[in-house]
Amino acid sequence: QVQLVESGGGLVQAGDSLRLSCAASGRTFSSRAMGWFRHAPGQGREFVAAIVWNTGTTSYADSVKGRFTSSRDFAKNTVYLQMNTLKPEDTAVYYCAAAMGYSARTSGYANSQMYEYWGQGTQVTVSS
Repeated sequence: QVQLVESGGGLVQAGDSLRLSCAASGRTFSSRAMGWFRHAPGQGREFVAAIVWNTGTTSYADSVKGRFTSSRDFAKNTVYLQMNTLKPEDTAVYYCAAAMGYSARTSGYANSQMYEYWGQGTQVTVSS
C-alpha cells in the first residue's frame, strides 16, 4: 500500500503561482512514477504532469507545458508541482497518484490506468 497526501492548494488570482506537494508513505520504494491529474466541475479527469522517480524525467500536458514543473525529493518521499502563471481554466481539484508499473516512455504515464494509488485531492481555484 502507498498513502498519498496532497497539500498546497488554495485560492489565487490569475497570474499567481502555487506549489502543490504530495507526500508518499508506505511501499514507496515500489513506485516507479508519480503523476498529477486534475478534475474540474463538469469535466473528466485530465492528466497534468508525471515524473519518474529514479530518473527525474517528466512529461506534461500541452495545456500546462512551460508553466508547470514537477520535481521530487527522495529524502522526503515527496513530489511537487510548481504552478506558475495560473489561469482561471486551471481551477480544479488536483490529485497526485503513484504508478507501480513500468512505461518505456515517460509520456506513457499520462494514462490514468497506470496508477494504483491516489491521494484525496487538493482544491486549486484561480480567479480572473
